Amino acid sequence: MTLALARLNALPPPEAAEQLRACCGSSRWVEAMLAHRPYQSVDHLLSVADEAWRATGPEDWDEAFAHHPRIGEHQAAAPVSTAARAWSAGEQGTATASGGEARAALAQANTVYEQRFGRIYIVCAAGRSAEDLLADLESRMGNDPDQERAVAAEEQRKITRLRLLALMGAREP
Repeated sequence: MTLALARLNALPPPEAAEQLRACCGSSRWVEAMLAHRPYQSVDHLLSVADEAWRATGPEDWDEAFAHHPRIGEHQAAAPVSTAARAWSAGEQGTATASGGEARAALAQANTVYEQRFGRIYIVCAAGRSAEDLLADLESRMGNDPDQERAVAAEEQRKITRLRLLALMGAREP
């Protein structure tokens, strides 16, 4: 067991909830994660996280999505922790370092996406350029709303795993 995992296991529930909420903003997911402590290993933590996410539904997904800023922005709709803001900035680092034209096109595509689906574009952006994200966003515009919500939920699951690994000191998002 890693020191970070032992620390998460030992935290009082409100403090552990805050740490977990930085990884995923779904209250139901956070509650499920708290209920499964202590974790035996980082792999166990990740397995429980996936299982807890699969047990959530569209309302939970929307709650989690609200904890993310638009690609290229810093402010999420819901209040987030300093850790969540820092992880988000890191995850979007490659995209925000892209050229101005690509970032402007991505911002415009985000607006069109929001008009079509009623929520921000959720994607695991770690290591991806603005051009790559723009191509992904455009390909997802053909999805029907239910299909797109499921795609976004899977992207949230990927983000959550990256952040849990970062919380464990195992990886930077």
